[in-house]
Amino acid sequence: MALQRYIQGSPGFRMDDIVLRKEIISTAMQMVDSGLGVGASGNISVRVEGGFLITPSGMKYRNLSPDDIVFVDFEGKASGTRKPSSEWRFHNDIYKSTSRAGAIVHAHPPYSTALACLGKEIPAFHYMVAVAGGDSIRCAGYHLFGTQELSDAAIKALEERKACLLANHGLIAHSETLEKAFSLALEVESIAQQYHLALQVGTPTILSDEQMREVIERFKTYGENAQK
Repeated sequence: MALQRYIQGSPGFRMDDIVLRKEIISTAMQMVDSGLGVGASGNISVRVEGGFLITPSGMKYRNLSPDDIVFVDFEGKASGTRKPSSEWRFHNDIYKSTSRAGAIVHAHPPYSTALACLGKEIPAFHYMVAVAGGDSIRCAGYHLFGTQELSDAAIKALEERKACLLANHGLIAHSETLEKAFSLALEVESIAQQYHLALQVGTPTILSDEQMREVIERFKTYGENAQK
């Protein structure tokens, strides 16, 4: 779905705004159903005019209604009936750091989080690591949740990347649309599981820089990126 426009201060919600809010809630519930999250863990946002819409703090996704989704402008001012997710800062900073980010999914899935708790990045043990935009999926250093320090670390780990791990915390994935961001988060968790399994057997073979450059170049014309 194309990103919808949100008019701050308008009375009630426009129909397209309600649709977008429902899409955020639906994706949040998919996050739980898929195993990416449990209860109220993680958070989801979508860029809109002047800011972004984000899931509220501490509410179970199955209990959400459209008016629980919070609008936050790019100055960090929230509008709505609920408090925004405690992680609104890195959502805000990611949107401000790259125009490629149209939606963000943050989750605490088991395999990505297990690697993050070991402080491990995911190296080029498999060519699909390139789905995140580079030859590795970095792991940002640990900082308290909701802080500017965590946001700064995430932005650094996301340089030229669309996904990263957060030490002792979880993962972040962003893309042009909410559907793509969610799909990327699922892909990163699958890659994390494969890396975890490979480590149980031995030392994975790491693809060379040249091999990964070839993959990254091929991905530019692969699938939805292919030109008709």
